[in-house]
Amino acid sequence: MSLKGRVSRRWVRRLAAAVGLVALCTLPTTTADATPSPEGRPSAHAPLYVSDYGNNRVVTLPAGDGDQTTVPFEGLLRPTGMVGDEAGRLYVSDTGNNRVVVTAADSSGQSTVPTDGLSRPLGLALDRAGNLYVADSFNDRVVKVSLTDGTQTTVPTTGLLHPWGLALDAAGNLYVSDFVNDRVVKVAGDGSGQSTVPTAGLSQPTGLALSAAGDLYIADSGNNRVVKIAEGGGQTTVPTSGLSDPLGLALDGCGGLYIADGFHNRVVRVQETGGGQTTLPSTGLNTPTGLAFLPTGSRP
Repeated sequence: MSLKGRVSRRWVRRLAAAVGLVALCTLPTTTADATPSPEGRPSAHAPLYVSDYGNNRVVTLPAGDGDQTTVPFEGLLRPTGMVGDEAGRLYVSDTGNNRVVVTAADSSGQSTVPTDGLSRPLGLALDRAGNLYVADSFNDRVVKVSLTDGTQTTVPTTGLLHPWGLALDAAGNLYVSDFVNDRVVKVAGDGSGQSTVPTAGLSQPTGLALSAAGDLYIADSGNNRVVKIAEGGGQTTVPTSGLSDPLGLALDGCGGLYIADGFHNRVVRVQETGGGQTTLPSTGLNTPTGLAFLPTGSRP
């Protein structure tokens, strides 16, 4: 199944209703749908992971010279959200199989994260305490899974309708793109409740990314744009050219914002401050959906 075309856009609503890379520097970074690691940076010369939705695989696009590679997962069906941990494990929402899978740190195989009752999981995030957050889209909820003891709980939210992207800030606040309700909500890490992030004109928001400065980037897929909500408030549109259904986002910590340009089967990089759009070299992508870097010191 492809997400292409207007008919497929309606399927996306059901799914979540239902260049190159720069030399990586020492600034903090976050990945799409993830909280920063304690060090908060991708590895030097880190590859960018891309969930290649239409081809049922995850690939890496290299920093600098190198070749695109396929990550050795088995049995993926329509992968979407991703997040990596300090040990080098990569977690992937295996959306078509209603599960989350994870690679071994030494790349020796994969396993399934113990969960209960997922239906079309999408965005993922990890906190510093070893909890995995999953946007359980068809169940209109976000679940929190302890990777230590396997305990699953439902994050207290109100009125979500097919949540998609997730992001965590340093204070433990969880941001959720509420796809069908055309908004992003913030669930306070201190338990004080849910609020709606002030935005204007969102349509079918998907991927999220948080910068070290606290700026929130939103893939505004229905409007074919990415918007930035500044840490102090205020919305701007990131200057881009020719996006069609942007989905996943990632930041490299060196001022680069990466966008999975879903219907154009490509990944583009732009400067957070605007301009400098570049298409990353890739081969055969079919509806790239999720993006992620692994944190500092980790390896595929």
